Amino acid sequence: MRKPTASELKDLHLLKHYRIVRKWACKTCNIKDADLELLIYLEAIDHFSKQDFKTGTYSYSWDNRRWNRLLKEGWIVVWRKRNRTTQKYNIYKVSFKCKQLISRMYRIMLGEEDIPTTTRSNIIMKKKTYIDKVLSHSILNLNNDKNR
Repeated sequence: MRKPTASELKDLHLLKHYRIVRKWACKTCNIKDADLELLIYLEAIDHFSKQDFKTGTYSYSWDNRRWNRLLKEGWIVVWRKRNRTTQKYNIYKVSFKCKQLISRMYRIMLGEEDIPTTTRSNIIMKKKTYIDKVLSHSILNLNNDKNR
């Protein structure tokens, strides 16, 4: 597979609506921005150790409870358990739920799918706060943009 060039990625306009899609994903799945971006990084690694996780967190805000929260909420799962003789540590991977969310974010950014606009499937569309009102307007603009 050929590696895409910078101009080809720019022509895709992949990052044009990234902020809106990220905010929607965080609000819908009740996850923090830094956690979502870290999960995107870990999904690219595929299988990782706790040390890989720590390496990935260096560029994010410090959160002592992040690892336990992501494990408890099911965003990270154990892929291989340690057995104290040959495997000295657990190997982890992102969960199916996380992979589905990231894939959906890519589909939305590429224009293959729209962000839901009903109040039943999108909590932002209830417009309870000022931020929700602004984001709902941005979501409608994103869905109407045919050059994604």
